[in-house]
Amino acid sequence: MNIEGKTILITGANRGIGRALLDEALRRGAKRVYAGTRSGALQKADERVVPVKLDVTSAEQINGAVGNVESLDILINNAGIDLHDDLSDRAGIERHFAVNLFGTWGVTQAFLPLLARSQGGIVNVLSLAALASVPFSPAYSISKAAAFSLTQSLRALWSGRGLTVHAVFSGPVDTDMTQGLNIPKASPGRWRGPSLTEWREGTKTSSPIPCQRPSLMAGAAAQPRRSSTSLELLYRRTWRKLREPPQLEVTK
Repeated sequence: MNIEGKTILITGANRGIGRALLDEALRRGAKRVYAGTRSGALQKADERVVPVKLDVTSAEQINGAVGNVESLDILINNAGIDLHDDLSDRAGIERHFAVNLFGTWGVTQAFLPLLARSQGGIVNVLSLAALASVPFSPAYSISKAAAFSLTQSLRALWSGRGLTVHAVFSGPVDTDMTQGLNIPKASPGRWRGPSLTEWREGTKTSSPIPCQRPSLMAGAAAQPRRSSTSLELLYRRTWRKLREPPQLEVTK
């Protein structure tokens, strides 16, 4: 997936990973970058950037965004939320799904005609938490696991028609979403460059936590390099500074 000369849409592009990806896409020669934000505003934007008002939970705004995009080569579904929880509040779980799963699905479905026309690609920014749940944010882990399954299904549906679908699994990145976590984190600037290269070349992901970036091309299966047990142990060690996983009592 070459970035140069391409037209790209990035959701959640106003800060964190989204803004870093926007800046890197411009550096790598993107022809135009549509920057999806909930406010529709973007500070210090290059002339190649077109801000688009896009709340991924709003069907009206998604349809409006489609009307403002003339052509599209690459869709990067980056928008997401992470509200630390203990699964006791159904509304909190549904909110995670509304953004992390259905938001990704809604934007993808809306732009599929443009992407099919250009024989383009979809990149879903997920998380290593999709493969190994973390104890302080289980609803986030569940929603990202569902988004991973969506990514696999999209690949199966569209690979035969020339559309490539990719998943990116990152470890902790230093953004507003993780500002309360006292753990090692990669900077968005460190994360952005290798990730764009990896989407093109199908190699490893840069992260303080070693992780797999399966490239979900036609006929390619996502095979994590670590077993679920190993991933869980890796997470337990990384998050230990925050708190130990809860102990479950089993009574008979």
